[in-house]
Amino acid sequence: MKTVAQLLRIKDEKNQQVHTISPDDMVLQALMRMAEKNVGALLVVKNGEVLGIISERDYARKMVLHGRSSVGTKVSDIMVSPVITIDPHQNVETCLSIMTEKHLRHLPVVEDGKLVGLLSIGDLVKEAIAEQADLIRQLEQYIRGE
Repeated sequence: MKTVAQLLRIKDEKNQQVHTISPDDMVLQALMRMAEKNVGALLVVKNGEVLGIISERDYARKMVLHGRSSVGTKVSDIMVSPVITIDPHQNVETCLSIMTEKHLRHLPVVEDGKLVGLLSIGDLVKEAIAEQADLIRQLEQYIRGE
């Protein structure tokens, strides 16, 4: 199984950035950035430290359902904190287990206290499927005696 570090290298080759926002920014700014970048969540970062995460789900549940204004509400008021993070040495299977157990869709990758990347459930599922397909191919070749 690939490690988180290997997956991040693949993402870097595709120029997939980690999009962040400040805890002092307004929720409207977060929504605009998510729409602009076509992402479902932003990491909340201050001075290089991950403080939280804000997602479209947080907006729907903590703002819309309560009739709050996204113009006058700070990101820090609705972000999820503390954030569950992983380190680059963990593998895909471990990450999928954490996401399943904790009902997460995004896992920030932190090394020595610094943000180094972000993995989504889609990134991990795609890798797990690719690894299974490769194993099936190898087993078929073994059965055929190749």
